[in-house]
Formats: sequence, C-alpha cells, structure tokens
Amino acid sequence: MGKKLTEKQKTGLGKLDNMLDARLETALNSCVHCGLCGTSCQYFLALGDARFIPAHKVDLVASIYRRYHTTVGKIAPKLTGARDFNDETIDEMVDTLFGACTMCGRCIAHCSIGVDIPHVVLACRKMLSEMDMVPKSLMSTVNAALETGNNMAIPTEEFVDTLSWLEEDLQMDLDDDNAKIPVNEPGKKILYTLNPREPKFFPLSISAMAKVFHKAGESWTLSTEMYDVTNYAYYSGNDEHAAIITQRLVDVAVKLGVDTVVLAECGHGSRSHRWEGPNWIKEEYPFRIITTVELLAEYIRDGKIKVDPEKNTMPLTLHDPCNLVRTGGIVDEQRYVLSKTTTNFREMNPYGRESFCCGGGGGNLAMSEYNERRLAIGKLKADQIKATETEVVVTPCHNCVDQLMGLNQEFKIGVEIRTLGEIVADAIVD
Repeated sequence: MGKKLTEKQKTGLGKLDNMLDARLETALNSCVHCGLCGTSCQYFLALGDARFIPAHKVDLVASIYRRYHTTVGKIAPKLTGARDFNDETIDEMVDTLFGACTMCGRCIAHCSIGVDIPHVVLACRKMLSEMDMVPKSLMSTVNAALETGNNMAIPTEEFVDTLSWLEEDLQMDLDDDNAKIPVNEPGKKILYTLNPREPKFFPLSISAMAKVFHKAGESWTLSTEMYDVTNYAYYSGNDEHAAIITQRLVDVAVKLGVDTVVLAECGHGSRSHRWEGPNWIKEEYPFRIITTVELLAEYIRDGKIKVDPEKNTMPLTLHDPCNLVRTGGIVDEQRYVLSKTTTNFREMNPYGRESFCCGGGGGNLAMSEYNERRLAIGKLKADQIKATETEVVVTPCHNCVDQLMGLNQEFKIGVEIRTLGEIVADAIVD
C-alpha cells in the first residue's frame, strides 16, 4: 500500500469521486494508446516531450482512477500502471494539465475513438482547484474578477473616464454629436460586454464596435457593474467561482431589461457564458445571448450597415479561436464578414476546426509561470501566418490578440493584429 494520504490529497480524491459519471469514466477507460493524438498537440509537436502527448495526460488522471477505484489497482497497482496520489504525482499534474494544455480540443478530432481529452484535463483541474493547487497567476486573475467585477481590477471611475473620452473621439471622427457610448441605460435592446483588456490596452476596439452600433441604429448599452466577458474560473476548475461570475452577468442583464446579451470577441468568454454558464447557475437565461461575430454577420446580411470591401485591400488572414470555432461551431460567420469587408483574404493551412491554437488558451495567457513554454508552442502558429504572406491577422478573440502580438514580436512575423470589429468599422460607408 502507498503512504497514508494527507487531508489535502483526500480532498482531491473526494472531488474525483463526486465527478465520476458515465462520461468521465468512459474517457478514463477508453484510451488505446494509439498515439494519433500526439500529431495534433502543439506542445508535443513543438517541444517533443512525451509527457505532453494528450494520451499521457489522460493516463495521468486514469492512473489515479485505477489506483483508488478498481480492485486490481488497489491490490496490485503496478499491474495496471496505477499511481499513488502523492506530491510527486500532483506536481506533475499541475505542470502538465495546467502548464502544457490549452484545452483547445484539437486532439479530440484526431483521437481514433473520440476520447474527450479536454474533459479529462478539466476534471483534473477541478481536483487541483479543490486542493488550492491552481497556479498563482491564474488564481489571481480569477480573484480579481470575483473581488472587483473584472479580471484586471479596473476601477469603475477609470472605466467611465475611458468611455467618456472614447465617446468624444467617436463624435469627432464621425462628425456626429448623436454618436454615443451608452452606460447603465435601462430598456435598451442589447447589453454589450467587453474584455477588460479593451479599456485597459485596446480602447480602439471599443470605438470600432460603438461606430458599428451607431451606424446600425442599434439600441444598446454597457454596464459598469458587469461588463467582463471573460470567466477564467472555467480554466481554474472552480465551478462555484464560475457560477458567481455568470450570475452577475445575468443579474445585470435582467436589471437593465435587455433582451439580448452580446459577447465581445473572446473565445473562452463565448464558451463560458453561452454554453457553460447555464450549467453553472442551473437555470436557463431569460434573454438571447450571441457573439459579436454573429451580430456583425447579421448586420451585414440584413443591410443594417453598409460596407465596402475596397476599404480593406491589404492582404490578411484569419486566426480561428478554439473555443469559438472548434467547440462553439462558429466557423462560417467570420468568413462571411471578411468576404464582404475585405478584398484579399487568405486562409491559413490548416484552418477552421483543424486550426492550431494560438498557444494562449486554457488560461495559459494568464499563467506567467509558463510564459516561455507558451511562446515556444506558438511557433507553429507563427509559421502558419508567415506562410500566408499577409500584412494583417484578424482574430475575433482578445486573448488570441495578446498571444499573437507576443508571437509577432518573438518570431518577427511583421504583421498587424486586429479584431473583426475593427475590420468591419473600417469598411463602413454612409
């Protein structure tokens, strides 16, 4: 028998016990170790470390399952490759399942039997979260959102000041005093959300969408109480924290009386608030919820805004955010938008559901502990971009924007990184 378990280790195993259902047990028992998933994983392809093969990640969690939930594993663990849930195993889990996985889901498509590998990774993250073993920088991002309402801890006064001068600039640019950035206005149709990195570092993306809303004659507002589209508790593995953040968005939308919540350009934000959120709060939303990508496509398709592709003639390519495309199913809308607003669009290879992650997903952009590794795996994406010989990379995700900017500098790609909303705003004609 292994060493006696500590209380913390018992807590982690207890979490695993509570999560075991048909879906998780099937995933833990199904891997045939064919190795095909290795050809899909950026960490293994870029770094060549066998620990990073997705099948190994599954087996790391499955070995604990076998050790404490199977008869042979309890009696003769070495016969089944079962491992003790000790400090060494836990440290490897943190390094491998937080620091060497973006949960991009690409491995599922290449698995010969369809094992849901990200689901296993997330289950282990939940175990580690229960033991307070989440990497410190990721946990601080979640705490900032819980304590201040946004993951960058931007004070409300600073946020309002930013919106105020953005509104003034918008009115000057459009020569129209009626162009507004509404704040906390009840009775509007749309509640628009933001990634906090926008007011902090990329305010022009807010201006771009404000211009789009104005030209579309849209009824919309922002909220100072809850505007953060992100939910990093999804990545930390703490469902209680994730539910708190989700409920705040629901409460504000109900308070303002909107009928639609529009999620800003953020891959995991779209997944967490649109698909995972109702599960966390255990109720359906009393409003429609869509992404900015879908809204922009609607505006163009319905003629609410008029665009001229000749306004964007530079060669550009598109990076597909994993949670928006591979797990969210939004593949064609952004391509439709670009087909109507640009003249020289070039696809990467591979693209769409087969696209490689930028390398910043899975909370990795928020985990400074793994910065070097995060940039290293991004070389695959950098090489993809270089091969298109374009000048601009468009991506409907601000986390991807940040990672791509890092790759742009690290690998000297020489491109400009822009959001889809910015491209559309530049293409608008009266």
